[in-house]
This record gives sequence, C-alpha cells and structure tokens, in this order.
Amino acid sequence: MSITLRPLQLPNDYERLAELLNQVWSEPTTAENLLEADQKLYEVGHTWMDENGLLAGYDRERQVAVTESGEMVGYAWSWRAPWTEPGYLCNTLVVDEAYRNRGIGKLLLHHVSQWAQKIGATTLVTEVWDDNESAQRFAKRHAFVIERHAFQSLLQLDSDEGEPQLSIPAMPELAGLRFLTLAEEPGEESEQKLYAIYKETLVDIPGFMGDVPEFGEWRKWNLMVDGFAPEQVIIAADGDDFVGITNVLHNPHTNGMYHEYTGVSRAYRGKKIALGLKIKAIQLAKLRRAAYIRTDNDSLNEPILHINRQLGYVPLRGSYRIIAPLAQVLDTFAK
Repeated sequence: MSITLRPLQLPNDYERLAELLNQVWSEPTTAENLLEADQKLYEVGHTWMDENGLLAGYDRERQVAVTESGEMVGYAWSWRAPWTEPGYLCNTLVVDEAYRNRGIGKLLLHHVSQWAQKIGATTLVTEVWDDNESAQRFAKRHAFVIERHAFQSLLQLDSDEGEPQLSIPAMPELAGLRFLTLAEEPGEESEQKLYAIYKETLVDIPGFMGDVPEFGEWRKWNLMVDGFAPEQVIIAADGDDFVGITNVLHNPHTNGMYHEYTGVSRAYRGKKIALGLKIKAIQLAKLRRAAYIRTDNDSLNEPILHINRQLGYVPLRGSYRIIAPLAQVLDTFAK
C-alpha cells in the first residue's frame, strides 16, 4: 500500500476530517463545526524568537495521509497560538482505525517534526487516551513522556424506565450571593467581568500552561463556540461583582452537555460556590432534558474532583498530556 502526504484541502476535506476526528474525540464534531472553528483562526505564519530564544507567536501546519485511490486515512495538525507556552507546538494526530500499524502515524509525525524544526520549536505536546496502549507505545517510541493526567467524568441524566431518577443535592447556603445567567445581564461589561474570573482562575488549574488569551481571543474561543448559549453561562455574583462562573455547552448530536469551565475567585473559595454553580448547571441540564453532563479535570484538581463525586459523576477513561523535546523526536527517525 502506497501512502502519500498532502496539505489539507478545504472545504472538500471537512467531511472526511470530521469522520477521522470522531474516531478519537470524546464529543462528536461535524464538517460545519470544523469550518466554524477554522473561521476563527489566525492567518498562517507569524512567529519569532522571544528574549529567551524560544519560539513565540502563531503558526500551523496541517497534512493528511492518502491512499493511492485518494482516500484520506490520516491527519496531523501542529500549531501554536500567541498564548501557547514559548517553544511549544500543540499537536493532533489521528490514523483511521482500519489503517493503523502501517507506518502512517510515523510518516505524519516525521512531517510535523521537520516543520517544527524549520520554524524553531523546541517541544511537542499532545494527548493520548489513558486506555489506548497502542498510542502510548507509539508515543514512547518517539520520545514522548507523560506530563499530566486528566479524567473524564460523566453524570447520566436520562434513565431507563424503572431506574431511579437522579437526586440533585440541595443548594448550599450562600448568604448574600445571587445566581444569574449571561442572558439576564448581557453585554460587554458582563463579558469583561467573566473574563476577569477566567484570567484569575485559569492559572490556578493544575497543569495550566502558557498565557491567558487576550479578551478578544478569549471571547472567540469561549463565548462563540458550538453549543454556547448565554443562558447556559451561570454566574455567582456578590452585588455587582461576578465571583464565580460555570459555562456549559450543548451538543445537539448527542443531546449532551459539557462543562466548558468552572471557576471561583480566590477570595470566595471555600464557600461552596463551585458546588452551587454545578448544581445550577445540573438543574439547567435536566430542564433541557439533556441526556448527560460530561466534564474533564486534571487528576490533581482535588477540590473539583471532590465536588463531582459528591454530585454523582462517574469517572470514565482519562487522557495523558505527553511532551517530547523536538531534538529527541527527530533522533528517533534517524535510528
């Protein structure tokens, strides 16, 4: 079998690309979703070396592997945004299940590694499922090591006939605080308040890397994404001050909801605000007759993991964030 690489060709490749990504992503996507996401991307290619001699700026490279008949059987995407950790490139690599263990992944990784070397990157980072031993072996052979472990958790909301209905815990006493949604207080002033919470709390998440995006980019990737609705942004407020937020996205293809983010300002932690926000999210999901709520959490984020267990979330498979020095990756191809 002869496999060749070519650049991603859009929009023609979107349908097949969605099929490939749905083999590995936990939430399904569509060609329309991928197009919408691409429309938010920076133009290709504006990088430089920072004061420490590390790659900064933004760029991306996307290649697909095709058979002699033109069937797309693999995909690699290597990229960095302005807020990515200096020197790093983030990566997505997927090979069609029917074509794995034939050297396609190696071919794609070799290509993005050479591209990374060309633009001056030092480190590659990606993720693999913690139950995918084949992917882990492939990564290990090419110098990747585990850097973080994150867990998926699922709260099933619909139930079979005869099964007991989910019991939602009572809201904690939160004297002086009120709950609202972004739909109730829309506009840039409220969005700036939300951004301030993200900016303060993102850096406290175990394993957070890089910088917080500036407001316009944050808004693009948090408030203008598939499944977003202002009435699904639940806010805890102390007077006019926003002190906590949970944002849940709805996936119409699965009738499921995903916790995009939950954060509480440092001065208000330990007051069960996060618990209250998550209960409000469950109430909303039940009102919408959603089938489930899913979330992802770092293995060291014990406060949120404790809340999830308290609410009945069931742990699913997790993912490893894996990293590799680019020089070591390239060495694996020379052997």
